Amino acid sequence: MSAPAPELERVVVVGASLGGLKGAEALRENGFTGTLTVIGDEAGEPYDRPPLSKAVLAGRAGAEETLLPRLVDLDAEWIDGVAATGLDTARRVVSLADGREVGYDRVLITTGTRARAWPDAAQGALDGVFTLRTPADAAALRERLAASPRRVLVVGGGFIGSEVASVCLELGLPVTLVEHGTAPLVSALGGAAGVITSRLQRSHGVDLRCGTAVTDLLGDEEGRFTAGKLSDGDTVEADVAVIALGAVRNVEWLEGSGLAADRRGVVCDAGCRVFDGTGMVTDDVFVAGDVARWPHQLYDGQLLAVEHWANAVDQAQTAAHNMVCPPRERRAHDALPVFWSNQFGLNIKSVGVPSSAEEVVLTQGSPEAMRFVAVYGSGGRVVAAAAVDEPRALEAYEAMIRARAPFPPDVRAGDGPQDMNVVPAAFPRKGGATHSSTASATGPGPASPEARDEDGAIDQQGAEADPRTPPGPRAL
Repeated sequence: MSAPAPELERVVVVGASLGGLKGAEALRENGFTGTLTVIGDEAGEPYDRPPLSKAVLAGRAGAEETLLPRLVDLDAEWIDGVAATGLDTARRVVSLADGREVGYDRVLITTGTRARAWPDAAQGALDGVFTLRTPADAAALRERLAASPRRVLVVGGGFIGSEVASVCLELGLPVTLVEHGTAPLVSALGGAAGVITSRLQRSHGVDLRCGTAVTDLLGDEEGRFTAGKLSDGDTVEADVAVIALGAVRNVEWLEGSGLAADRRGVVCDAGCRVFDGTGMVTDDVFVAGDVARWPHQLYDGQLLAVEHWANAVDQAQTAAHNMVCPPRERRAHDALPVFWSNQFGLNIKSVGVPSSAEEVVLTQGSPEAMRFVAVYGSGGRVVAAAAVDEPRALEAYEAMIRARAPFPPDVRAGDGPQDMNVVPAAFPRKGGATHSSTASATGPGPASPEARDEDGAIDQQGAEADPRTPPGPRAL
């Protein structure tokens, strides 16, 4: 390990969640001994999000048990409960909501994402309507689920929505899940796999409504949520609604900074250095985690945006290393996106970027037995793989992705099909689902404009698409 540059005396980390904590720890581990400041808009200690939609909701752990351990003596100034409101790259200062300014020599942006709110604020404020992002959210929802509501309405069939539905059934609660797309997890795994996820949820008792939308959340005179009105004319009566519409990247505070940042995220090079709006790379502004977009060598220059635990850790550690090391020792963040979820008694895990694929093929196991591996292809090569209750099998497929192996792959597994039946992956058009894909290609370069589909929706995991808009004609 080389000593940090002598002129590096002040480092600021903006974002005090998983990526911010791991970035701060890595700065100290890489030899930075100067002033370290960590800024977070939430009060309290950094916490772990994956248990919130699983163990905490199910009552197997308390929300207070999700705090992340401190593995390094940071000797840092923590400014929590105060949001950053601006970044002046010329003066090298971060502006805070309370009027303070914090100077830096280098800054690491790890502001992540927040839960997408229900578009109608008054309906979203009804008693019984929840989003799930923080320990407080999880504790409040857990309390309401423990009160045995007559039914839970889940709006959005991504990983969070599906995990919430799974927990509800575990608790013996009736649950209706409404998904704008053709199937649960369709943005993450595609429509071909969606046939399986639909069957899985229905077989466990989920009242699954796909190809429709919740148009209104209804309440009584006391302001309590009572029902969801659907675009097909039906009404689902429930006491609790969980809004699981994906995430919004926290970039608003960077407006006017001159950096290449928009609703898709903050653009950086493979070494986590942020680009400015002219396409020039900066040497004193770095980014990591859910808020970052970066070029991955295996995906043809497309900028990847990844919302997952492992990527936040790996990228923050790479950014911290590159912030303090000599330029010749910088390294690229080239980890493949990995996502996992436990729901309905199964482990679902993927590696690579399934949403970049046009085709998919079953290579191992059996969907009927809910134990299998599917491999995704684009341009004649393997780009991703997903496994249900076969997590250890993905190591071999990760090697195929890195080797740019041809698709369909030459897999001769003992439990594989006799013939490779390649089918369209069938990912939805932009805005065609109510949740994000967790890993997606967002554009070809640092200053590329946000692409629009044939209907004018912005290509950003449905950010501009109103989830209340039905996928087809609205019922009379």
